[in-house]
Amino acid sequence: MHPEATTTPTAPTAPTAPDAPGQALSARYYTDPAAAAAETQRIFAKSWQLVCHESDLPGPGARLAATVADREVLVVRTENGTLAGHLNVCRHRGTRLVSAPEASGKALRCPYHGWTYKLDGRLVGAPEARQIPCLDKPALGLFPVRVESFLGFVFANLDPDAVPLAEQCAGLAETVGHYAGTDLVPVGRSRIHDLAGAEVQHANWKVAVDNYLEGYHVPVAHPGLMRLLDYQGYTSEIDEAYVLFASPLRDKPSSNWAERLYQRLASPMPGLTEADRRVWRYAVIYPNTLIDFYPDHVLAWTAIPTAVDRVAVPGAFYTRRGTSARTRLARRLNIHIGWITNDEDAELVARVQKGLGTPGFEPGPLSRREAAVGWFADRVRTDLGGAMR
Repeated sequence: MHPEATTTPTAPTAPTAPDAPGQALSARYYTDPAAAAAETQRIFAKSWQLVCHESDLPGPGARLAATVADREVLVVRTENGTLAGHLNVCRHRGTRLVSAPEASGKALRCPYHGWTYKLDGRLVGAPEARQIPCLDKPALGLFPVRVESFLGFVFANLDPDAVPLAEQCAGLAETVGHYAGTDLVPVGRSRIHDLAGAEVQHANWKVAVDNYLEGYHVPVAHPGLMRLLDYQGYTSEIDEAYVLFASPLRDKPSSNWAERLYQRLASPMPGLTEADRRVWRYAVIYPNTLIDFYPDHVLAWTAIPTAVDRVAVPGAFYTRRGTSARTRLARRLNIHIGWITNDEDAELVARVQKGLGTPGFEPGPLSRREAAVGWFADRVRTDLGGAMR
């Protein structure tokens, strides 16, 4: 769903040699069902997962369901305007409470037997309560899930001891915070939490993330990006919890009419500066949050495994109110260009997944332009630990 950045690493990810790009994951990490099972508990259940934007929860009582580590999480806007998260399951007989974004309300009511919960998860009512021996309402509240707003996006984490995301990614907020925020508004119908309506690519989720983390393939696979972006000007900043990429736009007019028109019209949204007009930025928050920061819009998406060789990529486009007609036209051109790149990438990751299944295959050495792939591989190996030995 994006044109991804090519990297010129500023920091090594392995101590074996100066500027060493690290080592790619073994092929079995992408093909072994045991790896996929271990990732659910050791990666996804312990990391911050992107579920929506605050605009998806516009007022008290708004609620939606999203997938986190094979569980369904219910995120709600409470009566005082804060966010709360719960597992989307009634404590009575396990009924799914919310199946789709619903109208606002002051409570959460189970559609099966009518058990009713406050927005903060407290059980406040059960029909014919006298017929339920040992009904202990304080002990039967909804299972809590941590939620946090970062850059205006809502994240959930099943780990009660996880370090706050804002603390993990403080440097990212300082650099790109002016692009994002709670005042962004969605463009189009796509939404981050809509897993059912998301594109599914024929690859392991880590193949999709790897592809986003390197631009070494851009000169070969993305002719449109090579016409638009200064390949030699790509930069990357590798942090413990995230990687931030930036690339300037070329001054030379593209030979493609849509790209050439975009170059001419590119202009910043309200809140951005003239310095942001000629640069595209991209961020990966470990493990699977991917955000594109363009002058004319923000694209946020995530990579959710649906099988060992399938990944859903739900996401949404955002802009700011008051955007000029020129910027709106530039945004439409940019999104058009992005979908072309997305289709190219979808074919590439499917080819990679097919090749990774070749008996006896192991990846070769990484380029320095793939240093972020090495960073990601190191994080995955550390998190899975003995599960893959």
